[in-house]
Amino acid sequence: MFKPRERIEFGQGGPAAHAAALFHAELPGKAAGPVLSLVASPAPALTARLLSERLRRLRSHLSRRIFGENLARISWAPDLAEDIGSARWFRGLGTMLGLSLLALSFWPDYSSLQAASSMMLDDSQRDEFRSQMILPLALGADSGRHMGPTTRVSPLANAPERRIVQLVATLGQGDSFGRMLQRAGVAPGDAARVSALVAGTVPLGEIAPGTRFDLTLGSRAAPNQPRPLDKLDFRARFDLNLAAQRNGGNLVLIRKPIAVDSTPLRIRGTVGSSLYRSARAAGAPIGAIQQYLQTIDAHLSIDSDIQPDDTFDIIIGYKRSANGETQLGDLLFAGLERAGKLQAQLLRWGGANNSGDQFFEASGMGQRRTGLIMPVVGHITSNYGARRHPILGYTRMHAGVDFGAAYGSPIYAVGDATVSFAGRHGGHGNYVKLDHGGGYATGYGHMSRIAVYPGGRVRAGQIIGYVGSTGLSTGPHLHYELYQNGRTVNPLSVRFTVNNAVDENELAAFKTKLAAVKAVKPGAALTSLAPRQAEIGSPPREIARLGE
Repeated sequence: MFKPRERIEFGQGGPAAHAAALFHAELPGKAAGPVLSLVASPAPALTARLLSERLRRLRSHLSRRIFGENLARISWAPDLAEDIGSARWFRGLGTMLGLSLLALSFWPDYSSLQAASSMMLDDSQRDEFRSQMILPLALGADSGRHMGPTTRVSPLANAPERRIVQLVATLGQGDSFGRMLQRAGVAPGDAARVSALVAGTVPLGEIAPGTRFDLTLGSRAAPNQPRPLDKLDFRARFDLNLAAQRNGGNLVLIRKPIAVDSTPLRIRGTVGSSLYRSARAAGAPIGAIQQYLQTIDAHLSIDSDIQPDDTFDIIIGYKRSANGETQLGDLLFAGLERAGKLQAQLLRWGGANNSGDQFFEASGMGQRRTGLIMPVVGHITSNYGARRHPILGYTRMHAGVDFGAAYGSPIYAVGDATVSFAGRHGGHGNYVKLDHGGGYATGYGHMSRIAVYPGGRVRAGQIIGYVGSTGLSTGPHLHYELYQNGRTVNPLSVRFTVNNAVDENELAAFKTKLAAVKAVKPGAALTSLAPRQAEIGSPPREIARLGE
């Protein structure tokens, strides 16, 4: 019933020719109408195939004409995921890079382009539009309508000035009081007058750099003349404000005292797991805690001599003004107690016979003690005698004792002495030599910093330098030597006697100061100062200086 369909082979002429031949071969006599209506419009798929075939033939023809037969057969865009590393793969990679560079060469420019106006504008119309714009400050913000002067506008002979000028000036480092006033616009005569008034109360050199001055300048007497000074107000000292103001044509100085409480700040607490954190939790300032730790470390070992149940006692200089400012001073007393017994009570003392303030143990003041005094808080790392030098590599005499300590640890004089040498000394690095008299001398080497000078006097326990690693040294430590009649001896074989004996008057003053400091109650420095400021009241003006 059905006739098998014959396979159509495309030969010369292509699909279009064979389609036309099929069309003419199957034309029946009376069925031509319906067949023509079906074949006259080929299917979309057949049309796409015909166009694709024609494009392929055209591309092949152009390749042979442009590149020749050999280059036309080369595949310039292979799949880069196949045959990686082959010549064909590198050829495809070159094609990709070339096309990428070609695409980047057409990268668009984002600069602004001036668009043509939709209508022609003359200069007056363009100015009208510009006056209605809002331009940013970066472009000058010169928008708005600019009106030209008319006949009703008359020029001013002089521009009006403010009647008074109020400003703030700051005294710089290395600046002078008078120059600062003149730079602010004060007339030279007024600057000299105010300088003389202030110098009669507070030396001008004692005014701290950074002090702020509130100035009020009056009207000029004439154009291009400096303004007169009407008022000046500043903080001259922690306990004093000064004000200069014009009264009857003359400048007068007004003193404004400020109530200041100098009660020392005393803080006590339990050491606990960390002395530093416990002191901070108790309210001690960071600077005071650092001074306390350094002072205690010079007499006790913080690592082994302090227990969690111990009680620390810190007393520092402290000033408070009625205005609310505070001023922290130096550490005055460092104490440590254990089970109600004093382990240390160190008082800052700078009597007449001392070269400077030092901390003295209250229980040892005025007493004599003999023993082996350690120049630094640390442990012995190398004894006196022959040893193999760690840097030079051969055995030689080690003429001292090495103490291992942290970098920057303080080094103390083992007795009263005169500084015979302080400076660089060969392999010793930074070196200090002390003459104790009686043929004895001590030497301290490898310091990071020297704290004394040649010819100066030092007391036992005074800081003379800090641990370092200068000279022939492999790490931070102190090289400590002892000389007897110019020859080195074992420093551990000699016991020094420290004489803290003082005259009776100085000992009495020391005990009086100790009692006064320890009488301060914790928190006494935090009471209100309002009643004290009320007692001071308003100071009278120094009218008496008007005639000066």
